[in-house]
Amino acid sequence: MFYIRGKRIVTFPTIDSSSPMRYCFLFYVFLISFACSTEDATVPDENNGKEEENLIPPESKLPQFIINTEGGTIVDEPKIDASFIVTKADLVTYEGKLGIEIRGASSQMFPKKSYGFETRDEANEDLDVSLLDYPEEEDWVLYAPYSDKSLMRNMLIYDLSRAIQRYASRTQFVEVTINDAYQGLYVFMEKLKRDSGRIDINKLKDDENSGEDLTGGYILKIDKTAGSNLGEGYNDQNSFVSQYDPPMASFDQKIYFLYEEPDAEDITAEQKTYISNYIGAFETALASDDFTDPDLGYTAYIDVDSFIDFFLLNEISNNVDGYRLSTFMHKDKNGKLKMGPIWDFNLAFGNADYCGGGETNVWAYKFNERCSNDTWLIPFWWSRLMEDPQFVSKLRARWQALRADTFSNDQILDKINAYSLLLNESGAANANFSTWGVLGSYVWPNNFVGNTYESELNYLSNWIENRLSWMDGAINNL
Repeated sequence: MFYIRGKRIVTFPTIDSSSPMRYCFLFYVFLISFACSTEDATVPDENNGKEEENLIPPESKLPQFIINTEGGTIVDEPKIDASFIVTKADLVTYEGKLGIEIRGASSQMFPKKSYGFETRDEANEDLDVSLLDYPEEEDWVLYAPYSDKSLMRNMLIYDLSRAIQRYASRTQFVEVTINDAYQGLYVFMEKLKRDSGRIDINKLKDDENSGEDLTGGYILKIDKTAGSNLGEGYNDQNSFVSQYDPPMASFDQKIYFLYEEPDAEDITAEQKTYISNYIGAFETALASDDFTDPDLGYTAYIDVDSFIDFFLLNEISNNVDGYRLSTFMHKDKNGKLKMGPIWDFNLAFGNADYCGGGETNVWAYKFNERCSNDTWLIPFWWSRLMEDPQFVSKLRARWQALRADTFSNDQILDKINAYSLLLNESGAANANFSTWGVLGSYVWPNNFVGNTYESELNYLSNWIENRLSWMDGAINNL
């Protein structure tokens, strides 16, 4: 047990955070990762990595999430009841109830788990609250960097997105303790959803099935099926399929659009028809001979600027999952289709050893050329857009403007240095790697394995500088 600001907190044994592999390929990848890793890379240190905690002044510590499951085991659905305390500088800033579950797809193979949770009231009903000064909401994410040994890839790209005025989940470094067992460094994040402080689009009600009301708001995503999707795999309940196959598909792969808002349980038949027809009309216009025509072509259906920014964020990081997984798009009432927000870049910035993910001199949008046998491929949209001189001209101008400001080497490296300073001065980086001994060990799908945290950060910084240099030439040559 321990005390916070005079409160006596009773704790329980460490949760069993293992979960059965639901996909054979995940189990296969786990075996590879395990074989290539040291034993202490998969087992938390019994000392909880916090030996030096008392030497760090309260104002230098990261916010703490202290969770008590009251003996329950956190699983991948359904959420279990728990209570939690949030502290900052050793002062309690929030105390209440939550429902918590393991989240993620392939990341569930790792012993360090990511969590999704809902804040709740005393009656266990969902409750909008402000945590760490974020806008009030009920749905949150505690993301667990594990294979990303820089600990900061998601933090960096989300900060860059917001800096160019494209909403991305707000993020803060925190530390997490569950049932008195220290779990390491986490990134506290907003779950992507429709909300005035998040994806700010109209709430589409189930009785809005005609006219102007039917035109928005929708959130779709291209992704694996997981979580609350209805039925097995992709089906008519949870998604619709593109009428255009992805380029270079080698075994009849398809592009599926999952219903995110309204979700598969709530979306009506009329709403399904509207949004699938809208995407279909956009794709038909983009594939047509008149695709560059301002009236007949694709620009009648999409917000071009959002597509350009989405492209640049995925390309600056060579996101190996870009455009094909964790890919969100949304459409407001009477509005055009917009790309984003971005999501899940833990394998970006050179942290993948397959399909060119570790290279600095390849286009992410040309993934299909390198890995045509992957289950999830990239839609034809991006290669087709590169055939429009006006799109390329706008893309080039946007890149040059950002390179002179937000995407300059100095500004990006300054962010990395600031994160590094924070994580080192707070003791969080040391505590994390004392708990999870991954430094010097291969963890799928690392393209680089450094023996120290400093070497991981040097790799990240050097990779980014090389990437920026390559992109300067590649974009000018489009």
